[in-house]
Amino acid sequence: MLRLSDARMSGTSYGACILHVSLEAYIGGPLALVRTGDMISVDVAERTISLHVSDEEPERRRAAWASPEPRFERGYGWMFTRHIKQAHEGCDFDFLETSFGAPTGEPAIY
Repeated sequence: MLRLSDARMSGTSYGACILHVSLEAYIGGPLALVRTGDMISVDVAERTISLHVSDEEPERRRAAWASPEPRFERGYGWMFTRHIKQAHEGCDFDFLETSFGAPTGEPAIY
């Protein structure tokens, strides 16, 4: 069995795993268009993942896709859903970027 996921995972698993598929299904990424029973092939050497449906089917699914209702109104879940970057961008909070502002100096230690 092959596991495809846009999630992060810690620990171990048995079988093949392809994680951090980006963009996430939650925001309409490629896994949002996959349905139970779809045939998928993976070519590791070519670095491709193929969904075997008709050419029209992804377009039909995309048109029918709706963003999930927000689940969190506050706290960590709220912050995560609004500020986490996608896997190909490092899975970090956007406000932790260091590409702007002056570096913070070392604290004075007495």
